[in-house]
Amino acid sequence: MLKAATSSDWVAAVLDDFDEFLKDHAANERKASSVALSMVAHYPDKTQLLTEMLDLALEELGHYRQVMKIMLARGITPGSDEKDPYVNQLLRLVREGPENYFLDRLLSGAVIEARGAERFKLIAEAHPDRAMARFYDSLARSEQGHYQLFLDLAAVYFDGDTIKVRWRQWLDAEADIMQSLAIRPRLH
Repeated sequence: MLKAATSSDWVAAVLDDFDEFLKDHAANERKASSVALSMVAHYPDKTQLLTEMLDLALEELGHYRQVMKIMLARGITPGSDEKDPYVNQLLRLVREGPENYFLDRLLSGAVIEARGAERFKLIAEAHPDRAMARFYDSLARSEQGHYQLFLDLAAVYFDGDTIKVRWRQWLDAEADIMQSLAIRPRLH
C-alpha cells in the first residue's frame, strides 16, 4: 500500500554498513516504545487505545533489547541520538486541533510502521546471515501488525470516510518524503 518502494540501493547501503544500521535501528525501536507510551499519557480516557499502546510499548522495548543484544555481541557501542529526517518531516504534517491531531498521530504511526515492515522484509531477503535474515523477517511481520493496529485504532475513533481521505494524503506525503531523502544505512 506504500506508494514509493524502497530502492535496492538502500538495501546495499544497509548491508555495506550494517553496524551503523543496527545503531539506528535500536534507536528507532526505543523511540517507538516512547511514542506508544506518550499516546497512553496523552489519551488516558481512550481505553482501547490505552491497552493496545501499553502492549505496543512493551513489544517495541523488547525489540530494542533484541537489537541491543545483537549490537553488544558484535562489539558495537550505541551512538548518540540523531534526529530522523524522515520522521521529522512526517510529523510536520500532523495537524492542530484535538481530533485532527489524534487522527494524524494514529495515521503517522501506521505509515511509519508500514515503511519499517517493508524495509525489514528487504533486509530479511538480502542478508547473507540466515539467523539475521530470520530475525528481520520476524520484525517485518511484527511491524506489519503494528501498521494494522494503528489503522484499526483509527477505525475505533473515526469514521471510515474521514480515515480514507486522510490516509491517502499521508501515503502521498510519505512517498514524496521517501523519494527526497538521501540513501543512508538507516531505517528511514
